[in-house]
Amino acid sequence: MTHPRRDLDSLIHSPVRFSVLAALAHLESADFRFLADLVEVSDSSLSQSLTALADADLVEIRKEAAGRRTRTWVRITDHGSEAFSQHVRTLQEIADTGAIEQPSRTPLKGDAS
Repeated sequence: MTHPRRDLDSLIHSPVRFSVLAALAHLESADFRFLADLVEVSDSSLSQSLTALADADLVEIRKEAAGRRTRTWVRITDHGSEAFSQHVRTLQEIADTGAIEQPSRTPLKGDAS
C-alpha cells in the first residue's frame, strides 16, 4: 500500500496554479485581469502559471483584440478539469487517512492512554 501523496500532480499542487484551476473549474472562461484579481497574484506570476498550465494542456489561452489592446481569456480544458478533479480527490484521500483507525498497541510504561 502506497501513500496517496504519490498521486498528487506537482504541477497542479503549486498554490497559484491550484487556485487558478479551482477558479476556472467553476467558470466557462475568465479574463486575465479578473483571474489575477481573484487569485490575488501579480500579472507576472499569473502569466508564468498560465504558461505552465497551457504547456501541460490544462488550460487554453485565447487572445482577442479589444480596440487597441489585446484581451486574454483563459478556460480550463477537459483534460485540465479531469486532472484537477483527480488532484482534489487525492487531497481528500490524504485528509481521510487521519480517519483510519490505528491498530491497537501495547501502551508504553507511563503512557496515560
